[in-house]
Amino acid sequence: MKSIYEGKTKIVLLNEETGDYFLFFKDSATGENGVFDPGFNTVGGSVLGKGKVGLAVSKYFFELMEANGIPTHYLSADLEKCLMKVRPVTVPKLEFVLRYFTAGSMCRRFSLEKGIPFNPPYLEVTLKDDAQGDPLISERICIMKGFLKEGEYDRVLDVLVKAGDVLRKELKKFNLTLLDFKLEFGFDENRKIYIADEITPDIWRVQDEAGNIPNQIDCAKLILSKINSKSE
Repeated sequence: MKSIYEGKTKIVLLNEETGDYFLFFKDSATGENGVFDPGFNTVGGSVLGKGKVGLAVSKYFFELMEANGIPTHYLSADLEKCLMKVRPVTVPKLEFVLRYFTAGSMCRRFSLEKGIPFNPPYLEVTLKDDAQGDPLISERICIMKGFLKEGEYDRVLDVLVKAGDVLRKELKKFNLTLLDFKLEFGFDENRKIYIADEITPDIWRVQDEAGNIPNQIDCAKLILSKINSKSE
């Protein structure tokens, strides 16, 4: 297959014979100075088997979103090959963030204490640009740069809130409190909106019953064990 794009944790592949698109989940993880953290824009290292675990978790949550009427680009998954077959969509260089509590970069940016609740949730949109530090971006600039069309900014945020409701309730069943998360969205030729990329601990921050915030490696293993126990 032909490599179309390689990111920090995944590779976009095209089967030129069939025209099918796939995401290959790598074993790399974001972090800095040996510490894994989904909030960083750099690769902190590699963990054997992370890709397979991440794909299994993503498969579960994509199928959960679909079951709740939220469209995603997910089509199927081959866990042994770490490949997820996806619907071809155009994904703008944007990340849509939903925060239920203050944490991470928000605390650093605004000198806020950790753990302050937001009701309703706090929504942000950032430009996906590591060199610029993923700055916040407004609806007007999104339209000006051609990332979105009129009305799509709010439409995507509506889907983000609905996805957050599903994700939050499911993680609560696993005794985890969702603090914040970010999603990428894609559009088909008719500008229908789909959740794109992945839904794994690489895109969220949770807190366990003891008040600890597990890194994405430990969190993914925990989630997968609970998913597997549900299916037994």
